[in-house]
Order: sequence, then structure tokens, then C-alpha cells
Amino acid sequence: MLKVGVLGAGHLGKIHLRLLQQSDKYELVGFYDENQENAERISKEFGYKNFSTIAKLIHAVDVIDIVTPTLSHYKCAKVAIKSGKHIFIEKPIANTVEEAEEIIALANEYNVKGQVGHVERFNPAFIATKEMIENPMFIETHRLAEFNPRGTDVPVVLDLMIHDIDAILSVVKSKVKSINASGVSVISETPDIANARIEFENGCVANLTASRISMKNMRKSRFFQKDAYISVDFLEKKCEVVRMKDAPEVPGDFDMILQNAEGVKKQIYFTNPDVEQNNAILDELNSFADAINNDTTPVVTLEQATDALRVAYQIIDCFKK
Repeated sequence: MLKVGVLGAGHLGKIHLRLLQQSDKYELVGFYDENQENAERISKEFGYKNFSTIAKLIHAVDVIDIVTPTLSHYKCAKVAIKSGKHIFIEKPIANTVEEAEEIIALANEYNVKGQVGHVERFNPAFIATKEMIENPMFIETHRLAEFNPRGTDVPVVLDLMIHDIDAILSVVKSKVKSINASGVSVISETPDIANARIEFENGCVANLTASRISMKNMRKSRFFQKDAYISVDFLEKKCEVVRMKDAPEVPGDFDMILQNAEGVKKQIYFTNPDVEQNNAILDELNSFADAINNDTTPVVTLEQATDALRVAYQIIDCFKK
């Protein structure tokens, strides 16, 4: 079992602490939170060991789980890596692309592994359909959330849309060609609602919408490719696949047949792949332990997370123009 320590004991940090304690792949050594009043309260309530300094925690573990505000990701990662510790960082990997690239360089220099918490990669609905998503040419995503003051220190692109950016980059095997986007600040100092259109060199187009001022929550993605349409509901953890194939000579009574203007007939059939329910956060943490123990590549690498951050900032740059 890998000895692990958590940096940051806010809302998400407490979830990580609970799940790491449950995991059979880690030994939870303790945590550090700069708000010592909060740290003492959590330690008293849940029994986790509260370390008085980051240095003492890092010295006692093999893996550091960074669940601090984004602004401090780079600083925390730098100290942990230079101490030879593997790092798991919540998304986004860092506050700037330059910081992210420096984290990659340090991890390579000190020969440690890193993974980033793009948790939707472990969403069971996405896992159930990912192998079916082959060369999509149009993608549409909607990630809408009710207003929550937590997270409004960063644009909605870094807060919400980056989940979909990472998922899209993981299935589109092509470089980004161009980006157009617009965003509106309604309540926060930074945009609360945004739309982006990403064109890839292979012709694929992705249209992304993210909002943190919606009346209801929604996290849906739709992937369109030749002879197939794949819908993934990240929130409800459901998925649907609609496929088309050449219609049989003699269709059955209940077969759904479409005929185009040229007279070509296609049969439509629907499937709902089995979705195995899981705890995505626990799965991503456990997968990182496997990558360390087996010396394999983590599911969400530092490089992939940096690519997602780079696209996110290209979208944000569009707002400024």
C-alpha cells in the first residue's frame, strides 16, 4: 500500500480523505490545510492526522494528493516533486500553461509520476461508450450548473468546461486547428456562461456550452460519426447509441427504416450499453496507485491535462478579443 497525504481539506479535500481511507491501495497518513482551525476541526471529527507543515506531511508519504485552490497547485506540486513524491493534482493542473509545463519538466527530472483529476474520464457512462466513439466529426456538449459561489474565482471555462475539453481531446485524434468563443459575466468578475467552437485539423467540430448560472444541472455530450450517434449523460450516468446499417431486403414489422433522396434505405437501431456504477473519484485515485505500482502511464497524464488547460486559455483569450 502506498502512503498518501492530502494537501487541502476543503469540500473536495474531505471527499478525497474519506475515499483514500476506504481504498485498499493506499495508507492514508494524514493531511495539511493552511487553515489550521479548519484542520483541527476535521482532525477531531474524523480522526485524520493533521500535520502542522506541508514539509512534514511530504516527508511522511509516497504520494501527495493536491486538492488545494488552483492558484497553489504549482507551488504544492513543485515542493512534492522535488522531494521525490508522486503527485495527484485536482483539475485544472495549474493556474497557467507555463506552470503546468514546469510541473511536467520537474516530474520528468525527478522521475515521479503525476495524474490530474479529470474525473469524467472515470464516469461509468463515458467508460461504457468510449470504445464506440470512433472518429467523431461533430460533438456537442452542455455542462450547466446552478449558481454556487465556490469556484467563481476562475472563469467558467476553467471551472466547468475544462471537463468536456479534456474528454473531447481524449477521443478526437487530431490537433486543434482554430477556436472561436464568447463568454458573459453575469454575477462573477469572470464569465459565468460561455460557448466555444473548436475545429480540428481532421474536420471534426466541437461545440461546447458551459454555464454556472442555470436553473437546472445538466452534463450531456453528443458524439456524431459515420453511421452512429452516441449520447452520454454524465450527470445521470446513462448513455444511448443509435446506429445505422443497410436495411434488410425484407424489413421486419418493427424495423425502423429511413430512405434518403437517392433511395438508399438504412435501418436504425438503438442500444443502451450496460453502465457499471462506480465511484469515479475513488477509481481515479486507485488507478493512479496502479500506475505507480505497475510503472504504467496514468489514465490522465500531466501532458494531457496541460493540453486541456492550453485549449481552455485559448477559449478565454477569445473573450478578451
